[in-house]
Amino acid sequence: MKISLGADERLHVVDVVIDQLKQDGHEVQYHGPESGATQPWPEVARLVAQDVVEGRSQEGILFCWTGTGVSIAANKVPGIRAALCADGETARGARLWNNANVLCMSMRLSSEVVAKEILEKWFATSYKPNKTDDACLILIDELDQQRQ
Repeated sequence: MKISLGADERLHVVDVVIDQLKQDGHEVQYHGPESGATQPWPEVARLVAQDVVEGRSQEGILFCWTGTGVSIAANKVPGIRAALCADGETARGARLWNNANVLCMSMRLSSEVVAKEILEKWFATSYKPNKTDDACLILIDELDQQRQ
């Protein structure tokens, strides 16, 4: 799978996730600075989100210090359902019930072990269509249409 990954800083956990994704057979498109530099988090979030909605990547992964900023910014792009996940079960739920297509993580909170657990649950879970969640996703799509 082709994954767009963005970060406003190139910290160790970012490299751990990139390495894990490649080890798992994914192709990674990185958006962000190299080590020692920074880039505005809304910018990297926009680049990743656009890759996903325009079909250059199937899914996205974003990092900032808390994960909140990139989540907010990515969700401004119509068609994106970005989820801030601090653990594997939250990632599983984001996929299962919300059909999330962009995973957001905190560089401050995500240890190597937790980041790998989140990735494992994220990629092991897919959306299961059902009446309740389908109706909620239609409401999200309507909100996206209001923004365009």
